[in-house]
Amino acid sequence: MSIVDFIEFCFMSGMFINAALFIPQIIRLVKYKESKDLSIITFGGFALIQFFTILHGYLAQDYMLMFGMSLSLVSCLTVNILIIYYRLKKHDR
Repeated sequence: MSIVDFIEFCFMSGMFINAALFIPQIIRLVKYKESKDLSIITFGGFALIQFFTILHGYLAQDYMLMFGMSLSLVSCLTVNILIIYYRLKKHDR
């Protein structure tokens, strides 16, 4: 394995890890059905950064970056949707 292959492997692994880091928040939201301790601004900001990173990957034809950030965006948007859902559900009570 060359150094370039190693770096590419580490980069792609990092993309999967980045996407996976949102999963504990998703689990916590679903388990406790509560979002009061989470910041919609923070997770919304993460999603916006990921979206523009995907666009950059497209322009640079960096498909690994686009794929990895797309996974991350999906998991981050899931957190955002759950935050909004549980806050709206709380107000319905």
